[in-house]
Amino acid sequence: MVVCGDDGLAHRLAAELCTVYREQVTLVVPPTARVAPRPVVGRTRAATILDRVSAAVNRAAGNGDPATTNRAGDRTGAAAGAGNDRTAAPGVAPHGERLLEAGEATEAVLAEAGVERAAALALVYDDDETNIRAALTARRLNPRLRLVLRLYNRRLGQHIEELLDRAAALATGDNADDGVDGVDGFGASTTVLSDADTAAPALAATAVAGTTKVVQTDGLMLRAVERPPGHTSQGPGRGLCTLALLSATTNDPAGADGSESSGERGPQLLPDERAVAEATGRGSIVLDTVRYAGPALPAGRSGGGPLGAVGAFRSLFSRRLRWSLAGLVGCVFALAVAQMVTTGEHPLGATYTTLLDLFAINDPATEGSDSRKVLQLLSGLMGLLLLPVLLAAVLEALGTFRSGSAFRKPPRGLSGHVVLLGLGKIGTRVLARLRELHIPVVCVEADPEARGLAEARRLRVPVVLGDVTQEGVLEAAKIHRAHALLAVTSSDTTNLEAGLYARSVRPDLRVVLRLYDDDFATAVYRTLRAAHPHALTRSRSVTHLAAPAFAGAMMGRQILGAIPVERRVLLFAAVEVRGHPRLEGRTVAEAFSAGAWRVLALDTATDPAERAGGPTAGSGLIWDLPPTYVLRAEDRVVLAATRRGLAELLGRRTRSTS
Repeated sequence: MVVCGDDGLAHRLAAELCTVYREQVTLVVPPTARVAPRPVVGRTRAATILDRVSAAVNRAAGNGDPATTNRAGDRTGAAAGAGNDRTAAPGVAPHGERLLEAGEATEAVLAEAGVERAAALALVYDDDETNIRAALTARRLNPRLRLVLRLYNRRLGQHIEELLDRAAALATGDNADDGVDGVDGFGASTTVLSDADTAAPALAATAVAGTTKVVQTDGLMLRAVERPPGHTSQGPGRGLCTLALLSATTNDPAGADGSESSGERGPQLLPDERAVAEATGRGSIVLDTVRYAGPALPAGRSGGGPLGAVGAFRSLFSRRLRWSLAGLVGCVFALAVAQMVTTGEHPLGATYTTLLDLFAINDPATEGSDSRKVLQLLSGLMGLLLLPVLLAAVLEALGTFRSGSAFRKPPRGLSGHVVLLGLGKIGTRVLARLRELHIPVVCVEADPEARGLAEARRLRVPVVLGDVTQEGVLEAAKIHRAHALLAVTSSDTTNLEAGLYARSVRPDLRVVLRLYDDDFATAVYRTLRAAHPHALTRSRSVTHLAAPAFAGAMMGRQILGAIPVERRVLLFAAVEVRGHPRLEGRTVAEAFSAGAWRVLALDTATDPAERAGGPTAGSGLIWDLPPTYVLRAEDRVVLAATRRGLAELLGRRTRSTS
């Protein structure tokens, strides 16, 4: 397999294929001189801040052991320099993949990487145009190649996927609708994925709910709930099954997020009933819902009709002006009723006379009764009050149109919102997800040309332009009254500095940081937990969440989504039972493999053409399968799996696993 990219996703994907799927991988990356290194100054500054916090925590705990402090500093320093000390033989990456340095995936580079003989190619450059150009070249070199592209533009991705599949079918002389057989049974299909779309739901759910994890793709929604230790498993709220047991150090302020290297004290994915019963003092993640959900409406679209008119009126005029207009209309109505009662006129005639008096175009009522004269004077007074209100309405409307292209400022009384730091690819998708959940958001962005600013303007989300490391920027975003801080910039140091400063302003603030380096994230998590034991702290890696989906696509599998379990990942996949001896002909209970995979639901679609469109194309989903149900070859199931479990179940060759 060949992986081409220019950032951390390429390295993470190559490592996933080598260590989990045991594939032979060629990694094509730009030369070291052409890859922008991580800012050493920023790393040093972040490590220094982290050392100070660690020292303060140790002093507060009465721990004056210099060795302990030095060890904490060593861990931080090691985390800060992680990735820089790794060395490998020329042409060999740290995980055993063949390394090829090239500035661009040209035809010559792809040929040298062995694309003509490869089973699959992943193009994960950060630039969409670079991936498309390389994909067209690769399809010409090998029409039977499975392609996996990283594209941010969803609509363009759909068109490119259809174009490349049709080109492969025409080049091999097969029917474009039947697919093409590739190397080792691989189909020459094209899969377009986005790391932003894969990671955004998990990031948004962590910032909003903290304990709720949602996987939603093409209308299929899986909802998992994190439950504290000691939660009863009886009753209607026990959930469908236990997906994971959290680390034994979850409640330890000095503990860290567990990973695959944490051993028995780390998180346990897909435990059996015995392990769940014996687990004491551990939290759990329980599958709560598996169902079909209708496609979400595009954000910012109203349904039209009266509600659309009301929304437009509310956005055009301020609340104070709307109340003023409503009060004047009420006064005019009262004067018309009084005119009708005192003069005995018809309601239409009384209203007409009141309006003439209001606009001062009626004759003076010198010959009328005293009540008629009083009503005329009151109507004239209402007319005088109406003039400034109408003028204010005109000025506000003009101001609204003029500021339509400007960014909104955070309202004065805003509270309970999410402060979203960074409006790049990831931040834009997270923003859209938060708005779909109707969560108030304030965005902070340093780059005035950032990709997500147009989306924020369209959604009328308040934006603060400025460097978050400068004083006053987070205060302008109302961080002291916020519900959570979600830092998703591409810089680990910027995210860390923002999280530390936000915690200094509000110690109980929920903080979610996007951190790439696992060692660095562990040091940050441990320190923040120790300094603020009662506040929720989470660290997430976008590449860690997205790499399994890209690897599964290269293996020809449909990965529906992933949820983070501390520093591990639990995958959800749609699988055809046919051809898998560990599923076919076995009951649901027999097909369950603790720590590897578990069948969650059965897709009842009967039309293969519908199944090709995804799990929602069928007529229904059976999630309460009895343990005695026998899986048939024609069944299609939705299962949860670990990374290694999915590789073992769906691998294209039999491998020995350690």
